[in-house]
Amino acid sequence: MTKLTLLLTTGAAAMALAGCTTMNDDMASTSASTSATASTSASTKTPMGNPTVGGAAMMASKTIVQNASAAPNLTTLVAAVKAAGLVDTLSGPGPFTVFAPTNEAFNLLAPGTVDNLLKPENKPSLVKVLTYHVVPGSVSSAQLMKMITDGGGTATLTTVEGEPITATMEGSAVKLTSATGNVSYVQTADVRQSNGMVHVVNGVLIPNLG
Repeated sequence: MTKLTLLLTTGAAAMALAGCTTMNDDMASTSASTSATASTSASTKTPMGNPTVGGAAMMASKTIVQNASAAPNLTTLVAAVKAAGLVDTLSGPGPFTVFAPTNEAFNLLAPGTVDNLLKPENKPSLVKVLTYHVVPGSVSSAQLMKMITDGGGTATLTTVEGEPITATMEGSAVKLTSATGNVSYVQTADVRQSNGMVHVVNGVLIPNLG
């Protein structure tokens, strides 16, 4: 997949997202150690070995979009992917690794941010935010943790959006830090897809939107 380089067409989405960073950091950090660790180790698994997401079975034979559409806690993400015109891309062969924010993660953003991003005139901003959660290739949690160990405690992931995400460990939880400094934690790891891997996260990562 080619790197998507997109410029903002309006300042409204950027202002709203900039205002959400502190809220996202505080809320994600508060629940990090318990939610990220517990969900990864205690997730219900399907007969194929995939963890469930929001109580829904995730089929390794289905695409990222098909599985996300079945998860009741990923409805905001699915709506955003549709509004951004990324359904075909994330249904393609990939492979992709997606750090998928839950509905609760989107709710941590400043009030009105999601509605603003979903407006047609803010599509470039929405694409930028969503592709910042996508990494080329299929990266498992074991591979990611090895990258962190091999990097002396830090791994740098280059996203499809172009900017990096920094991955570190906080206890047994994988912590992701955006280029703007806000954080997110992996809640449910290694949800295998026919075209890649999904790791469900508890915060929306914010790239530079200027």
